[in-house]
Amino acid sequence: MRVAFISNVVYPFVTGGAEKRIHEIGTRLANEGHDVTIYGRHFWDGPSKTTHEGMTLRAVATEADLYAEDRRSITEALDFSARALPHLRRHLRRNEHDVVVTNVFPYFPVLTTKLASLRTDTPLVTTWHEVWSDYWEEYLGHLSPFGKLTEYITARTPQYPIAISSTTADRLAAIGTARETIEIVPNGIDVKQVRSAPLPTQGYDILFAGRLIEHKNVDYLLDAFDEVADTHDLTLGIVGEGPEREYLEEKCESMTHTDRVEFLGFLDDYEDVLGHMRAADIFASPSSREGFGMTFVEAMAANCTVIAADHPESAASEVIGDAGFLPKPTVEEITYNLRRALNGETPPTDPIRRASRYDWDRVADDALQAYQRAIDGTW
Repeated sequence: MRVAFISNVVYPFVTGGAEKRIHEIGTRLANEGHDVTIYGRHFWDGPSKTTHEGMTLRAVATEADLYAEDRRSITEALDFSARALPHLRRHLRRNEHDVVVTNVFPYFPVLTTKLASLRTDTPLVTTWHEVWSDYWEEYLGHLSPFGKLTEYITARTPQYPIAISSTTADRLAAIGTARETIEIVPNGIDVKQVRSAPLPTQGYDILFAGRLIEHKNVDYLLDAFDEVADTHDLTLGIVGEGPEREYLEEKCESMTHTDRVEFLGFLDDYEDVLGHMRAADIFASPSSREGFGMTFVEAMAANCTVIAADHPESAASEVIGDAGFLPKPTVEEITYNLRRALNGETPPTDPIRRASRYDWDRVADDALQAYQRAIDGTW
């Protein structure tokens, strides 16, 4: 099979969940003898066309800043899409790829790829990590109608949609895509890599890892930690950066047990994050919005007791099942479940066993089968 992935950023030159998914699936397909090409920005050293871990990388645009004041740059997304169009049109009309796969975010590349594929037999497969809907109002404020319209148009564009969870699939169906046409192929992890990650010199009893934004509810976790630290000798490590960091650090200063909390910031080495998960007893992330929740799977593979949140906007319950605790995202509920874990209560299902269903080998096989159905017209 000849597979083309469209992504403005390419892992490992830029790190993130969406591009890592392409890397993990792409390298496995390449190892099995499939022809894999990634079209992206030129973030790597060397020529615009190169080979990396068995895959062909083609730069269709120069390196650019992805963010503008903590938000993804609309200008960057438009620029990449415009620059990618002639390259994609040329290669697709030469019938060089059997299927083309693009991450949905930041939307415009989907529209460009569909335009480039017109008058060809190459099917367009999309990967939906999230559907934002009303979240656009929080993210863009008065510009939210623009975001909602772009997402709506993207959802209505003819495509073969893959969602990373049933929660995301349901949201996608709600804005106009027939639910029965949506395939579900989750994100994955390398379980062996998690289990062998080097331990840090200093670990923490409880760990949070993620972007420090409002819906992650890290402030609730701080309040809950302060409660349980009255009766338990505990430490809390917070891994990540984001616009809420200053507020959270100020909040931490007013806590009774502020000296037991440490903000580690963003850790460049992925294995450092995994090592902290291995060292922790509890991984707590009471986020009320998760399209999937990769950190939950990583933490389960690291044999942490996972405390997430039961919320209609989060796929945590789908991902974790009964291998962790799923309180409502309130301080009281999080505190109660921290106490459960600290008192030795364990979830019914072994977390490592649950995590194994998300191993990248299995995910890559599922993705390949979905791509083949798009090529065969049996989706």
